[in-house]
Amino acid sequence: MRPTPRLLRAVASSAQRQKSVSFIGLGRMGSEMAYNLFSRTLVETNGAARFVVCDAREATSEAFAKNFTTNFPGAQVQIATTPAEALRASQTVVTMLPSSPHVRNVYVEEDGIVSALRSLPPEVAQSTLCIDSTTLDVEVARNVAAEVQRAGAAIVDAPVSGGVAGAKAATLSFLVGGPEKAFKLAYPHLLHMGKNVIYCGESGAGLVAKICNNLILGVQQIVVAESMLLGQKLGLDPKVLASVINSSTGACWASSVNNPAPGALPDKAPPCERDYEGGFATSLMLKDMGLATNLAESTGIPLPLGYAAEKIYADVVSEDPELANKDFSSVYRYLRVSAYPKHV
Repeated sequence: MRPTPRLLRAVASSAQRQKSVSFIGLGRMGSEMAYNLFSRTLVETNGAARFVVCDAREATSEAFAKNFTTNFPGAQVQIATTPAEALRASQTVVTMLPSSPHVRNVYVEEDGIVSALRSLPPEVAQSTLCIDSTTLDVEVARNVAAEVQRAGAAIVDAPVSGGVAGAKAATLSFLVGGPEKAFKLAYPHLLHMGKNVIYCGESGAGLVAKICNNLILGVQQIVVAESMLLGQKLGLDPKVLASVINSSTGACWASSVNNPAPGALPDKAPPCERDYEGGFATSLMLKDMGLATNLAESTGIPLPLGYAAEKIYADVVSEDPELANKDFSSVYRYLRVSAYPKHV
């Protein structure tokens, strides 16, 4: 399935490029999003669409392509070894990356998207749409968007809410920033991966909305963990306590869907039931809390709970490194065995 130069040239021809979609970044979220985007696009085009995947780990791309073509015999999924190859092959490119440095690398560094755009005829570059679903620094996103636009292409920032479960079920919410024309181009692609697509404003606006949302989520997950630990210590069954919270004024996603106490949600399967594997990594929540506190410092907005939560997640990652890649609800496990409360 590795593309030859001849194959890449063929795919990159104008007619074929219009039918091709590339996805860069096949992590926990990206792999599920790409699967839904490709499968629904394949159905929509009666099998005419072509697909390209690209990941920092080529073995990840190969595994994805093998799995997809096994489930959709006859589907054409090629592997690009650089973002530039992925861009030249497809008119639509979706990126789902860990953080700001990765976005800069994929878009503006050597063999990146911007350099590939500049190598294309102007009319081909102008037909290109980039959708970045990474949660990253707002200013970095705006600078990258400006570079892409100067190279002739359209781009939106479209971070997501809904976690790995939402990515798998195609029920994500996309919070979109960028020119309205680019939003309209991106909209049908986003609907293949989610059920809510919300236009938030110009470039960076989607990220601002996402960071504000995750600020709430990060704080809530900690206090739900505290509540579940306190209730159980005082003799409450976790299932009973969760039922009370989820039908009362404390109800929130961190309790009703992502409850961190094993046995609290017997009719669901939150990460705590599999030793916090899967889900949204603690290290990524720490990153998002840092994005929020950085914005607070630059705007002068007080975030006392945000700073406290950021410190707790930082302690989780530094004092129990195993939890860095586990779901952020594993803060429950950390609090249960640590000497908290500490001064935060």
